[in-house]
Amino acid sequence: MAEKYIPRFYAMYREEIVPALFKELNLKNVMEVPKLDKIIVNIGVGEAAGNAKLLDAAMNDLKIITGQQPVAKKAKKSEAGFKLREGQKIGTMVTLRKEKMYEFLDRLVTVALPRVRDFEGVSKKGFDGRGNYTLGIREQIVFPEIEIDKVDKMFGLGITIVSTAKTDEEGQALLAAFGMPFQK
Repeated sequence: MAEKYIPRFYAMYREEIVPALFKELNLKNVMEVPKLDKIIVNIGVGEAAGNAKLLDAAMNDLKIITGQQPVAKKAKKSEAGFKLREGQKIGTMVTLRKEKMYEFLDRLVTVALPRVRDFEGVSKKGFDGRGNYTLGIREQIVFPEIEIDKVDKMFGLGITIVSTAKTDEEGQALLAAFGMPFQK
């Protein structure tokens, strides 16, 4: 029988990060060590109100980046100033869990973030108070899967990393253990 594939970051989490965080955070039980729950990747395409092909391009790029079929998100209410109607498709998102989540985090930390122009680390201000972290990337082309020649429009990505951490300090310790390059 074939062995089940285990992502590199998941194996690293189980073998190295859990014991290290257990000591570092002075926890009483191993089950208290924070772990990743899910990663949400979204692209807001405000111009999709006028051009539906932009939404299709964003969905295709997100599918290539994450390896999972994205969902189109609709406007919750109308806004005349933005020429937006309630129910109009204005963005796309993917929720990654388990193996795909660890694979995406691995590519984000080791490949995509170092390719960002003038990169000096990600801000520590992206935590929400409950250990979850959100960061934005201005261009989807930092992911090597995207072919620059075939890109019609640059899209920004919003990436939210949801963890079981109770505080921002625990969440930061977890992401730092995975190698997230925080600013000094």
